Amino acid sequence: MKKSVALLSLAVAVKLVSQGALAKVSEEEAARLGNELTCTGAERAANADGSIPAFTGKYLGEVPGWDHVKHSGGKPVDPYPNEKPILVITAQNVEEHAKHLTEGQKAMFRKYPDTFRMDIHPGHRDYRYPDYVCERAKWNALNAEVVNDGMGVEGIGQVMFPIPKNGYELLWNHQLPARAWTEDAVRDLASVMPDGNIGWGRTHMKGLSPANHPTETPYTKTGVQAYSYNYTMLPTRDRGTAIAAHEPYNFTTSTRTAWSYNPGTRRVRQSPGYGYDQPMAGSNGTMIVDEDRLFNGGPERFEWKMLGKREIYIPANAYKINSADTKYADLLTPHHPNPDFQRYELRRVWVLEATLKEGYRHVYGKRVMFIDEDTWHGVLADHYDTRGQLWKYASTSYYYHPDMSAWQSGAAFYHDLSTGQYLAYALTNESHKGPILNEGKFTPNMYTPDALRAAGR
Repeated sequence: MKKSVALLSLAVAVKLVSQGALAKVSEEEAARLGNELTCTGAERAANADGSIPAFTGKYLGEVPGWDHVKHSGGKPVDPYPNEKPILVITAQNVEEHAKHLTEGQKAMFRKYPDTFRMDIHPGHRDYRYPDYVCERAKWNALNAEVVNDGMGVEGIGQVMFPIPKNGYELLWNHQLPARAWTEDAVRDLASVMPDGNIGWGRTHMKGLSPANHPTETPYTKTGVQAYSYNYTMLPTRDRGTAIAAHEPYNFTTSTRTAWSYNPGTRRVRQSPGYGYDQPMAGSNGTMIVDEDRLFNGGPERFEWKMLGKREIYIPANAYKINSADTKYADLLTPHHPNPDFQRYELRRVWVLEATLKEGYRHVYGKRVMFIDEDTWHGVLADHYDTRGQLWKYASTSYYYHPDMSAWQSGAAFYHDLSTGQYLAYALTNESHKGPILNEGKFTPNMYTPDALRAAGR
């Protein structure tokens, strides 16, 4: 009887999500944007005890102390170099602060009680988006829709649902936040074994995201939200391998399309079913393709449920860990990154739960993502195997970048809680230049099989 009731409740919930997927907010509710809510939907006020500050948005396109020349590849400079932690969480006091931690974070304290810690810093909510981002978010609140049972969206492809009503809207906010229009970056990848040995990888990534075009309104009817090109530089055995991919706005009417160039055969081949739980090249099995930015790609293998908001300690204002002053030899310590370089703040985050659908295959049976309310970027993820056991914990660091007046995804870390190894991903600290953003020098014709073939020569 209990099983029947549970199944009935699930069916009702799924029906309600489906019915609510097309809902748009009223003019009255949309009017909250830019008032008690920020223009992209975060609560403007501080929390009850002031441990999360009010949003000020006093800086646009600048970071104090970082004298950045646009599109120069300059690396971030910490605007809070002398700020001290207001709290240090260790294995000895973790239970006192458990309500502000995820299951993955608590697991890290259990596994590494002698070395893992979290330095909690004062909160800062001082950076804002340009006006065009606010205008698009307001239009989307009144007009954007989720379509094809969550597989696609219609509207302007940036901050689609600033006042989300269900899991699919929340997911698409994470898929389509305000971020770089073009990105040119050489990124390092380090697979850190429990004994401290490191396997290295390096790629040259060129990204074009029409969804974030700063002057042309990116309506989703154009079909493609993003193009990517990744050229492998390390390890040496894979040097010259390249992949180009197209990401659609609707995974029912289009699919993610990818082609790969093999330098050995000098041939370009289409990659069928690219993404999902395919191992990320060079990650030694610690990361899969759809974990980049914690989740990307088609959502069809999971049911997505919005679990509301929590106040969680998350990586925030992560300038130090992405700066040129932070050297890999100091950062990449055994078991986990050196806590000296990690900065956490208490933030309000949306909680998004994905449960594997019956009849679908994936290495994860459940994923729980934590999405920063100020940016719509996923910052933490707890991943469970198909038996329901917590398996992996992932975190990514963001910092405000003057090139685009938005938040840039920096160093990310993927921890295998069973083997003790971790992957440090998207490192740029020791590359010749940092990311070059919104320079606008990429076009869609650079992401075709012919272009891939020509680049391989």
